[in-house]
Amino acid sequence: MTLLDLITGVWAIEPDKLREIQAIYATHLRGEKIDIAALEARLGRPLANEQQAYTVEPGGVAVLRMSGVIAPKANLFMQVSGGMSTQMATKQLESSTADPRVRSTILALDTPGGNVIGTPEMAAAVHELGKVKPIVTHSDGTLASAGYWIGSAANAVYISGPVVQVGSIGVVVDRTFNPASSAREESIVAGRYKRLSKSNEPLSDEARAIVQADVDYVYSLFVDQVAAYRGTTSEQVLERMADGRVFRGQQAIDAGLVDGVLTLDALVESMATDPAQYASRRKAVFAVAALPSPSAGAAPKDKTPPREKETTMPGDNQAPITRASFEQDHAPLFAQLRGEFTALGATQERERIQAVLAVGANLPGHEKLLGTLAFDGKTTAPEASMAVLKAEGDQRAAAIKAHADDAPEAAKGSAAPADKGAKTKDQMVAEAQAHAKEKGVDLVTALKDLGYAS
Repeated sequence: MTLLDLITGVWAIEPDKLREIQAIYATHLRGEKIDIAALEARLGRPLANEQQAYTVEPGGVAVLRMSGVIAPKANLFMQVSGGMSTQMATKQLESSTADPRVRSTILALDTPGGNVIGTPEMAAAVHELGKVKPIVTHSDGTLASAGYWIGSAANAVYISGPVVQVGSIGVVVDRTFNPASSAREESIVAGRYKRLSKSNEPLSDEARAIVQADVDYVYSLFVDQVAAYRGTTSEQVLERMADGRVFRGQQAIDAGLVDGVLTLDALVESMATDPAQYASRRKAVFAVAALPSPSAGAAPKDKTPPREKETTMPGDNQAPITRASFEQDHAPLFAQLRGEFTALGATQERERIQAVLAVGANLPGHEKLLGTLAFDGKTTAPEASMAVLKAEGDQRAAAIKAHADDAPEAAKGSAAPADKGAKTKDQMVAEAQAHAKEKGVDLVTALKDLGYAS
């Protein structure tokens, strides 16, 4: 395949991006070779011209990041645009699946699409390898056209936020006609359809019909494969997804293109924790009301009402929703919620452990107790503070008791003289007379000596 065939061939890409590519390569095709060194000098940086190999994150999650325009091989496209080669990417996916360190793989795509050559083959490889080890597509920028064709083949599709662009399911052939150009093409061919068109001439009606039939055929392949990968019908894809529009965030979820919203880090953590939850293939879940789709209006419509359209009134013998029924009937939503709750739970548990251990900063000496409380899975920081305060109080009470037990017994005091009752005046006088006679003093001095007078 020549570069001209590639440029003027069938593309599954956003039209504006295709015209930009054609403008770049028109210069190349005219013989004005693209000066890579001059481009790098003008940009002030090297061109992104190497497709990255997959990395293995903790928990055995391989992440294969790919961005830019999709092309079948590493060539001038990748050298100038930094795009992705379906051939190289498929080899990387095969390697990650065979890698004993890897338990699951994330296909991180940011692409407007590209040439359809090699795209169905890579999508088929993603689909088959996803049966061996879970493969999930994630995008934090654009997942359009051929990029979505490949991404939809994974077991699930997630986006990082509300403005991520998804969709643009369609096929385009852009044969630029410039009658003012001095370039002329002369062809000598054999075979009625060998040269359907020339770059400097408009398409004839017959040639246009042939090219349109080719585009329609590739479009039907695109639609049928997306339907198979997303577990729905081609009619539903035509009605809901495949009119060429680009959907953002929740719109993409409502259209059945995407299974949920998770950051790349949260998805890595979720897949590392439980890769088995991504082993089964998600099915497209559509919002109750379909968005208007003029181009899909002529497509056959699925007359079977989706589950979301069924309405029941209270008391209509409605079976209660159980965990098992919810997981079975709403598998994508169940998986999304489980992933979000797992990530949220891990964050909250980490914060709880850190808060409990921080209690020891104010009351050191209780590291063993705090270690037990931090990893019991339930104790909060306030509860840990109360437990440490109680332990501190118990320690101090035990120290006071031990000090008291070690102290000598107190000395016993002498007994006070017995109180014999109050003496009469005559008794006091009699005692004073006896004292005066004994001591040779007068009566007044004797009374004072005995304390009966002052």
